[in-house]
Amino acid sequence: MSLNKQYQTYQNNAVNTASGGELTLMLYNGCMKFIKQAIKDLENKNYEAKNTNIQKAQNIIQELMLTLDQKVEISKQILPLYEFMQFQLREGNIKNDPSLLIEALEFITEFRDTWKEVMLKNKKAQPVQGAQI
Repeated sequence: MSLNKQYQTYQNNAVNTASGGELTLMLYNGCMKFIKQAIKDLENKNYEAKNTNIQKAQNIIQELMLTLDQKVEISKQILPLYEFMQFQLREGNIKNDPSLLIEALEFITEFRDTWKEVMLKNKKAQPVQGAQI
């Protein structure tokens, strides 16, 4: 099996066995990766690749928006921020303005870091499986 196929199998297994929280973290990380690549593509004047990477980031943010539970109050506060990120990405794509992409990247990075912190706190709060008192 080639190294590329092995890596693809590993990635598929990672996604298929991840918890909901881990999947959300993967989405944030992927979004950050695509925005960073779009910024590089813009610097290199590779506009087609820039557009593709921005669209991938926008698709991830769209997925994050769709998974918000609107019955939870914080979701009503997060949704406008996701919409703002979408707007910044769209405008950055149209205007070829890296500052708009960087602003969206800063927001998504903050979301990812906060999500990671919440996951760590939840993990510490859960009792160890098999532990006896």
